[in-house]
Amino acid sequence: MVSIKSLSALRGAALLLATAWTATVAAKPDLDRSVSLRADWMYLTRDIPDLPQWSHAGKRFHYRKTVDDGFAFVEVFACSLRRRDPFDAVKLASTLSQVTGTTYQALRLPFETFSYVSDGDDSAISVSVAGSRWTCTIGEGGEAEAYACVRPPSGGGAGNRPRGFGVVRDLTVPANNPPRRSPNGAWEVFVENDNVVLRAARSNDTPRPLSSDGTADNFYDPETIVWSPDSTKLVVYRVKPGYARQVVRVEAAPTSQKQPIVRTQLYPKPGDDIDQEQPVLFYVDEELESIEIDADLFPTPWQLSRPVWRRDSSEFVFDYQRRGHSQARVISVDGATGTPRAIVTEEADTFVYADRRWRYDVGDGSREMLWISERDGWRHLYLVGTANGTIEQITKGDWLVRDVIRVDEQRRLIWFSANGIDVDEGKDPYFKHFFRIGFNGSNLTRLTTADASHELTFSPDSSLYVDTYSRVDLPTISELHRADGSLIGTIETGDISRLTDAGFRAPEVFVAKGRDNATDIWGLIVRPYNYDPDKTYQVIENIYAGPHDSFVPKTFWPFGYHSGGDKVIGMQAQADLGFIVVQMDGMGTANRNKAFHDVAWKDLADSGFPDRILWHRAVAAQDPSYDISGGVGIYGASAGGQSSLNALLFHGDFYRFAVAYAGCYDNRMDKISWNEQWLGWPVDESYSAASGVDHADKLKGQILLISGEQDSNVDPASTMQVVDALVRADKDFELLIVPGGEHTVGRSTEPIDYVQRRQFDFFVRKMLNKTAI
Repeated sequence: MVSIKSLSALRGAALLLATAWTATVAAKPDLDRSVSLRADWMYLTRDIPDLPQWSHAGKRFHYRKTVDDGFAFVEVFACSLRRRDPFDAVKLASTLSQVTGTTYQALRLPFETFSYVSDGDDSAISVSVAGSRWTCTIGEGGEAEAYACVRPPSGGGAGNRPRGFGVVRDLTVPANNPPRRSPNGAWEVFVENDNVVLRAARSNDTPRPLSSDGTADNFYDPETIVWSPDSTKLVVYRVKPGYARQVVRVEAAPTSQKQPIVRTQLYPKPGDDIDQEQPVLFYVDEELESIEIDADLFPTPWQLSRPVWRRDSSEFVFDYQRRGHSQARVISVDGATGTPRAIVTEEADTFVYADRRWRYDVGDGSREMLWISERDGWRHLYLVGTANGTIEQITKGDWLVRDVIRVDEQRRLIWFSANGIDVDEGKDPYFKHFFRIGFNGSNLTRLTTADASHELTFSPDSSLYVDTYSRVDLPTISELHRADGSLIGTIETGDISRLTDAGFRAPEVFVAKGRDNATDIWGLIVRPYNYDPDKTYQVIENIYAGPHDSFVPKTFWPFGYHSGGDKVIGMQAQADLGFIVVQMDGMGTANRNKAFHDVAWKDLADSGFPDRILWHRAVAAQDPSYDISGGVGIYGASAGGQSSLNALLFHGDFYRFAVAYAGCYDNRMDKISWNEQWLGWPVDESYSAASGVDHADKLKGQILLISGEQDSNVDPASTMQVVDALVRADKDFELLIVPGGEHTVGRSTEPIDYVQRRQFDFFVRKMLNKTAI
């Protein structure tokens, strides 16, 4: 007999099940639409061009562009703007399908760029398919002519010894050690038993030792041998090897066999001993002794660049970056005495931005050198007198040089891109514009004017360039210009009418003041396709706060997955489930002034959150549909994964829901190069301050952690250490480990749809209280 109480409970359970099933049925079409959105919309644009490549000595350029349902390649003759197909795409697709065993379509060729094997010869092109290089003959002819694709020989020469993140040599791999012949052809030098030896070229004579102090623990590296142009001397680096840390990963479900596979990777981490390089100068003349270069000007090196000799053999030059990244120098060494001097020194109380260091030797550099510095608070160009160290500023102002594109030594001109030059007009400071200027800072000439972000691609002789520009709300346009900036003709104008008909609308740009109540913080807002301003929508933030760059999209191409780069459609797919999804660049990211960037120094936990929270509140103050009252969701990958977790650890009263991909949750567990750049060396308390492991007990809200089992970028043990700390702290969480998955799993590598569905489901369940799967 069933009691009334029990019957009531059963009815309640049945109702609960029915409700869950109804929610599943109701939510699944939306979920399916969101997961498939990129595939559904990917091929709905026309005439969106990639950046061009010049060929035929600057007489032609070619590029890929979107067409109905795919991509096509176009070649343009610069003098007449005549167009042609550079090859028969149907034939090439058929040939590549045959040789690779993978079926390809003419409008979905598996490469984005190609180059002619011989410039000026139309008969063969070189392409990269799935990581392999192919040479394909495409000679013009009748239908009977067969295209052919072959893999060119590798060249047979040994490659240089690998280095873990550039700072620890893999000593399990033999060094590339062929005899290095002197420029005059009389001598050859190589390393034997860890020492430098010399012999007459083309002889079997017993080599003469140039050094005797080399050992396995302090060896001469043959890959660093550089002869002087006059063949009387050479410089070689002697190396004390660092700690060869091996990260071990178990591939639990390999496709090649039943049993797991253990994989190892040379993976130096912050604080590890790294290779120490010491330049040593050797002379061919037996009466002259070798000279070990005094290292007082380059102590505790992070890296020394390959030495470069002056044409007259009077001195050699190398770049030096101090470990900890607070100092960089260009060092010159006298070829006769071995005496070093610093041509230029760059120092900072925080960091010298290693990723954007740049120098250019005018001529052979014996008199002048172009240099980039942030010494006045902005990234600008300088002209350095290499003989006496004088330094003159070329560009000036509250804006920054982004990239140097071309240098014309004869006319003493520099072409470069810049950010922020229009900020006084209220325009986006992240848009790239291009300029030309003289070595002496005169005649600053603007080459781009459209209110958009530009990329210029110059012909080999700099007489022409293609300007490719767009915004998130302006489909890409490309134009051919003369060197003086005058327009020759429009090459492509993007058409998104079919994409718009399918429901696409551009993200909205929003600007709010940051933590100092003065600095503008720029971001994007993506609303659902069925957005109703009379309703309210919870908010999800797409975060990537890596200090090495800025990340909010500035150009049109919207396709991609998840955090960073061109991920607008990934944000749209999430928004279409009933959210508003946003992205912004807070303080601590790059491409603004030095002070803006320095916020990240020794404080990766900051992630710009004070600016981000103010930005959210500024939107909510203006937009009643923007609902942040119940807590904001957040997702990101890699450094964005770390920030997503830290949002719940350090700002859990504001951010309440997170999906974190492949995070470097404790910077002591991650690669040495990226982390020491921003947290310095030696390892100190700043590493612990940003650690999701050390602060796991502070977790508020709910999180889904996603990691690829075979992540070779961020040690996947970082995720498991967070899991361990959360378990110990009695914190609930969700976890998805993808067997065999790499760092980009679920974003640009498979299983994309499955992992994206799990992310979408998490936010729907947690924030909308619906069952999405």
